[in-house]
Amino acid sequence: MNNGKADTFSLEPTMTTSLLEINKEIARLQAQADKLKSKEIGGVIKRIREAIEAYGLTAADLGLAPGGAKRGRKPAAAEPVARRGRKAASRPAGPGYRDGDKFWSGRGRRPAWIVEALAAGKSLDDFAAR
Repeated sequence: MNNGKADTFSLEPTMTTSLLEINKEIARLQAQADKLKSKEIGGVIKRIREAIEAYGLTAADLGLAPGGAKRGRKPAAAEPVARRGRKAASRPAGPGYRDGDKFWSGRGRRPAWIVEALAAGKSLDDFAAR
């Protein structure tokens, strides 16, 4: 019912509303949403690029590189699992990377001094502890 208010469109079926009209309205609204989305994408991409540059993020940091680690905590399991017996052996860390008194095992997030050196054109091989 109209109740004296001017509605532009109502999903309440009336004698004059048909399924065809509703589908046309859905298509019109979808086109409007698509246009708005494409209009906003440019700004979103710009803000993402600025953040990536400001924080020195890599594809691996964002979880986009094959086998890359994602940042943040892993979600906790729904129910804790009781462990029995010996603890599983962990892998040895390997030779690591060194620059003077700074050392990185090669595991986990890259420290700032490695990130800065890589950005300056050096490679990890330049810092390999042999």
